[in-house]
Amino acid sequence: MKVGLILECGRGGPDEQVCAYLARCIASEIELTCVTLVNKAWLMAECGAAATALLRDGCERVVIVWDLFPKWRRPGETHCRGRDRTEIIQTLANAGLRSRPVYLVCIEEELEAWLLSDERALSNILSTPAHPVRVSRLRHPETLRNPKVRLLKLFQQSSRGRYNDMLHAVRIVQAMPDFTRIRRCPSFARFVERMTGRPL
Repeated sequence: MKVGLILECGRGGPDEQVCAYLARCIASEIELTCVTLVNKAWLMAECGAAATALLRDGCERVVIVWDLFPKWRRPGETHCRGRDRTEIIQTLANAGLRSRPVYLVCIEEELEAWLLSDERALSNILSTPAHPVRVSRLRHPETLRNPKVRLLKLFQQSSRGRYNDMLHAVRIVQAMPDFTRIRRCPSFARFVERMTGRPL
């Protein structure tokens, strides 16, 4: 099955690395084509044209994935998943894709919520032979405000340097021994269902 994935990051960015890795683990039969649209504003404006091109290229379904909050948030900034969805659906409708197999997945609040879902992977990444680290389990990471800040603090507290999403995001998901933790994130469950057409 050929699936198109539209993401809000630069080419080879953390969202692409993580989502492509997870998609291939979930369904090895998927032939994946990724389109990266740099940031949330660009994704909302250009997802119609990108989805049209993917469908024309033979994709059976297209999945649009974005973070509720953009990469750099301002203090006091608010975002609404419903408003985002309405804007994206309008962009798709303007491109003539109202009834086409294009599906939406909003991560609340951002990709780091998925990374915080598995304390086993984080403990593995943050530990050294001389200094093992034990990260506490976080049962509902998508309810956490500003998960990136939580991840930054975990890295700082473990003396492993600064969290770098380009380097560490995919390493964390690769360190997950299974998907029993991350599957509790509602947006990850939606991601699996939209990618495969099957519920998690």
